[in-house]
Amino acid sequence: MEPHRNEENAIPMAKYMKNNFPFLGIKTPERRMVFSALIKENELPSFESLHDEVWELFQLEEREYHYVAIELLGKYKKKLTIEDLPFCLKIIENHSWWDSIDSIAPKIVGDIVKANRVEGEVIMGEWAKSSNMWTNRASILHQLKYKNDTNEELLFTTVQRHATSKEFFIQKAIGWVLREYAKTNPEVVHRFVENTQLAALSKREALKHFK
Repeated sequence: MEPHRNEENAIPMAKYMKNNFPFLGIKTPERRMVFSALIKENELPSFESLHDEVWELFQLEEREYHYVAIELLGKYKKKLTIEDLPFCLKIIENHSWWDSIDSIAPKIVGDIVKANRVEGEVIMGEWAKSSNMWTNRASILHQLKYKNDTNEELLFTTVQRHATSKEFFIQKAIGWVLREYAKTNPEVVHRFVENTQLAALSKREALKHFK
């Protein structure tokens, strides 16, 4: 990654993320190209060493390494199980910002829970009760891509738990997940939104595609 460092790109990229992290200045298409070339040249690490490899990348300073860490974890998502959720939580609660949460929650955590709904949904219920706002956001968003497989009761219970939150990123997540589910079941979502006390932002986002 280092030879692709671009200071001209790095400044606006860091600014976009509120200067929470330094950047190498490698934009997504180039970063993925570099990552793909690296895999072809060196192969993926063993599954047994996955947690160590991902965590080591996640300790590096620049944000692109965190993105690569999550993409590396995602390469093994078909092998990941309930036992890997504590490690996912470790990633979620370190170097936390919306970009990392939104990469891991629907695409990795969501797949793990979907493969084992009973145990997974119990854990998502616990995440929803966490004092960590980013863990709450992950619990809200884990069903984002479920469509017809959405557990409505869990979705609405989780949303209601955080409906009065003053946190922008929670209000936004609620609106986003409801808007996505409305593409599958618009009447249910519309009724829920009309009968639930939601933040104005959440309600606006949830109903964005309704006429």
